[in-house]
Amino acid sequence: MRAVVVSRYGGPERLTVADWPEREPGSGELRVRVRAAGVNFADVLARKGLYLGAPRPPFVPGFELAGEVEAVGPEVADMRGRRVLALVPFGAQAEQVVVRADYVFPIPEEMPFEEAAALPVNYLTAYYALVEMAALREGESVLVHMAAGGVGLAALQIARTVPGVELFGTASPSKHELLRQYGCHPIDYRSRDYEQEVRQLTRARGVHVILDPLGGRDTAKNYRLLRPTGRLILYGVTRLSRGPRRNVLAALWEYLRMPRFHPLRLMWESRAVIGLHLGRLWSERERLRRAMETLLVWYREGRIRPVLDRVYPFSEAASAHRRIEARENVGKIVLVPG
Repeated sequence: MRAVVVSRYGGPERLTVADWPEREPGSGELRVRVRAAGVNFADVLARKGLYLGAPRPPFVPGFELAGEVEAVGPEVADMRGRRVLALVPFGAQAEQVVVRADYVFPIPEEMPFEEAAALPVNYLTAYYALVEMAALREGESVLVHMAAGGVGLAALQIARTVPGVELFGTASPSKHELLRQYGCHPIDYRSRDYEQEVRQLTRARGVHVILDPLGGRDTAKNYRLLRPTGRLILYGVTRLSRGPRRNVLAALWEYLRMPRFHPLRLMWESRAVIGLHLGRLWSERERLRRAMETLLVWYREGRIRPVLDRVYPFSEAASAHRRIEARENVGKIVLVPG
C-alpha cells in the first residue's frame, strides 16, 4: 500500500509517498480503507523530531482517519463495510490502517469522510480542555489562542454549548470575521499585545479559562491574565517550532523561557495550571469513548461541525505542512489518498 512517510527529520521535503507494509488485523483489531486523514501541528513537530514519543524515521504520521472497515480480526464484531472514524497513535496517513476496535466509531451517513477525519483530535482536545478539565460554567470567559485553527474553532463551538460564555480569540486580521460569527472578540496578536488587549476588554479583570497551545514566554503572560479561580490549560508548545526545519537550540530556548509554578503561589492566587496531552490518554478507553460519542451526538444535533480549510492528496502532504507552519489555515487540513 501507499502511505505518507517521514523519511528523515527535517523540513516538509522529508515527506514522501512510498510503499509501506500491509498487515492483517489481529485480535481486537480491524482494518480500515482510509478515505481521509487529518493533519495536526503534532505531525509537524514529529517530522522535525520535536514530538516526544514519536517513532524514529522512517514512520507514517497521522493520528486520525475516516474510511470503511474492510477486515476484522478475532473477537471483533463484523463491521465490514461500515463507515467509521478512528484514532491511532501514529500511522493514519496511509491507504489502509489497522486500528484497535476500541478506538473506532461509526459515523452518520450524512457525514463526509473529510469532516469525520477532522473531528477526533481537534474536538477531543477542545472537549477535554473545556468540559473535562476546565469544567466551563455558565457566564464565564474564555481566551482561545490560535482561535481560527482546528482546535481553536472546535473550542469556540464547544464553548457555545455553555450559556452566556464570553469568548476572546487571537488570530491574524484576515480571520477575524469568521471568529465574530462564533460570537468571539477577535484580537490581532501581530499588531497588539494580546495581554493588554484582554485586560482592556475585561476591565482589568482577566478571564476564567485560557487555552494555550503556544508555550514559551506566552505561558507566563497567559497566567497573569487569569482571574481568581482561573484555569490555564496547556495543550501544546508551538513556539518550539521555528521555521520549516529542526532547530534544537531554538526549541531549548523556548523551553527554558517557560515559567515554573510553585504550589504555594498557585494556592495564594487561587489559580490552576493544567496540562493536556491527548496522546497520553490512550489508556482511558472508556472515557475517550464517552467523549467521542458525545461529540458525534453534538454533530448530529448541529451544535458542532468541523471547518475544513483545504483537502490535499497524499502527494501534497508537504504543502499541507507548509500551510500549517505558516499559520495560514482556517480550520482543519485533511489529506486524501487519491
